[in-house]
Amino acid sequence: MSKIVIACLSLALLTLSSCGNTVRGFRKDSVETGHAVDDATKRALKATAR
Repeated sequence: MSKIVIACLSLALLTLSSCGNTVRGFRKDSVETGHAVDDATKRALKATAR
């Protein structure tokens, strides 16, 4: 393989792995946001029930 092909494959690999990390991070943030909203809703309902 030529050096240009190796460089292009390395760049593609880095780009794809960055996208994968971004998607995983977005999913984790979304789940944590959902839990926080759920907890806040439960606390608000509990406070208004008193």
